[in-house]
Amino acid sequence: MRHSEFWTVMDQAFGPTYARSLAGDLVISALDGRTPEQALAGGVAPREVWEAVCEATGQPDAVRWLHRAEPGRPRRR
Repeated sequence: MRHSEFWTVMDQAFGPTYARSLAGDLVISALDGRTPEQALAGGVAPREVWEAVCEATGQPDAVRWLHRAEPGRPRRR
């Protein structure tokens, strides 16, 4: 997963405004007590950050795998 894919699935899962707020405010223990933005800036792989966000927010598998959806297939918003 690239950084651009991370932000795309964040927007799809949470909506653009809430996704940015969540990424900047949600401190996640699995990311060593950092926010998703801090973890990304610190070099943590986007997929690892995405998985931590999904775990921390209790996302179902359908959301967890948004980045793996087939091209042309509608993605959940």
